[in-house]
Amino acid sequence: MTVPATNEQGASMLDRIERVGNKIPHPVMMFLYLIIFVAVLSHILYIFDVRVTEEIAVPVAEDALVDEHGGLGGSDVPYPVYPITPNDDPEYEIVEQTIPVESLLTVDGIRFVLTSFVSNFAGFTVVAVTFVAMMGVGVAEGAGLMAALIRKLVNVAPRGVIAFILIFVGVLSSVASDAGYLILIPLAAAAFATLGRHPLAGLAAAYAGVSAVFGVNILITPIDSMLTEITNEAIGLTTAQPISVTANFFFSAASSVVIALVAMVVTQRIVEPRLGTYDRALIGSDEDVQSEQEKAAEAKGLRYSSYALVVMVGLVLLATLPPGAPLREPETGAIIGTTPFMDSLIFLITLVFLVCGVFYGIGAKTVKGSGDVIASVTKTFAGLAGLIFMLLMISQFIAYFNFTNIPRVVAVEMAGILERANIGALALLVLLIIVIIVLNIILPGVVPKWAIFAPVFIPIFVRLGVTPQTVLAAYRVGDSPTNVITPLMVYLPFIVTVAQRYQKDAGLGTIVALMIPYTLIIAVAWILLFVLWFALGLPLGPGYPIAA
Repeated sequence: MTVPATNEQGASMLDRIERVGNKIPHPVMMFLYLIIFVAVLSHILYIFDVRVTEEIAVPVAEDALVDEHGGLGGSDVPYPVYPITPNDDPEYEIVEQTIPVESLLTVDGIRFVLTSFVSNFAGFTVVAVTFVAMMGVGVAEGAGLMAALIRKLVNVAPRGVIAFILIFVGVLSSVASDAGYLILIPLAAAAFATLGRHPLAGLAAAYAGVSAVFGVNILITPIDSMLTEITNEAIGLTTAQPISVTANFFFSAASSVVIALVAMVVTQRIVEPRLGTYDRALIGSDEDVQSEQEKAAEAKGLRYSSYALVVMVGLVLLATLPPGAPLREPETGAIIGTTPFMDSLIFLITLVFLVCGVFYGIGAKTVKGSGDVIASVTKTFAGLAGLIFMLLMISQFIAYFNFTNIPRVVAVEMAGILERANIGALALLVLLIIVIIVLNIILPGVVPKWAIFAPVFIPIFVRLGVTPQTVLAAYRVGDSPTNVITPLMVYLPFIVTVAQRYQKDAGLGTIVALMIPYTLIIAVAWILLFVLWFALGLPLGPGYPIAA
């Protein structure tokens, strides 16, 4: 009898979190208040001349990194915010920097606030990415392709496996993380609704896969190359040997599967029971009953869209595989990594959805002409108006917060506390993971945090006989679990918007309450997996032992 009581107590606590969270002002106002708070705090710290001096890995070229979602907009803060995309494969070097807290209420601070407002938003490319990605999805949805695909998924996949499929696809989507947020999360919510399961549980499962398990994959991703480069620069401060991009491959691949399974269990045992039964009447019942004529039209539309998919994939392969193809990296000929193929992935996915949606509409007779396609795109863009206004304020907050240097000062101070901790190697690794988990709430971003921590901890752990790849693996564990609850997650307003399709009163509190179980349980499970891996002495990658 104790287990149900515990579950009820946990659900009650999450319900209270949701109620309190939803009483938080509208996100636009919330971020306005946060800007005011940061301005006041930054001035207090500025008066007391708070600063830190630390060695840090920085790109050799000032413009080597392009902030994809941080919207720095002229800030002199030399690192981007979560997630990031490199413009080139950057070279890093270790330099000593003094990092003072800058005030937003000084002459320079006020000048930055006033002069960077437009550029902060213009440089906040999540806005452009959202519009581009949703254009193709809007056409596919308007034509009926998305609903047809969901029905197919529901009919083919066993009910108990769909959650894992959606989560694991989310994990894989870190190759192109924007597609995961903008496409998979709405798809997962709709798939659960079609199954008669609560759509917010599907949304939460996909969000966990895309974001809470962001740092690992069964594939080699651009993030791997950047983390490896920073690690090697920090290794240059020691006598250890440089590592390659596959140094964490075994641990990363295993973590992808194991933590996806953990997220599935959280979805089915905690999140869904708390949400209860969903009233499908809230989203209408037009999807439930199809006439034979509608089924035949849908089948024809899917057949046409499959032909279009084959042609589109063929064109992409033609533009990618041959030597000298336009989507290969011009100098090395590489396809995966920092290449034109990876840089164009969002647009290619959008193009596939758009073309397949159009051809589905032709086959199913839901698209009569170009006017229907334009109307679908226009309707989709119109639905993003409120989201864009929220992103305007978020872009300002992130830029101003970064300008103050508060996140970097906090990170370096926490690194110093860990450095002075007189404990064993494994305990220090676990403590490092916990610090990264907490720090990620105010400094999300897999690369900027590692640029700060790598030069500090790689030499320390090498002296303790711990290999650099082990420190990097520990960092991966700590980087992702709190991604889904930090208010600095730039896609959080979009996820709230998706949730409101199924629950009109959903707000930030709703999403945070949904995701807290994932954060806590994934963090614990991942730490235990790391400790077990360390205890068993398993290699982290081909030729990369966990111990020296």
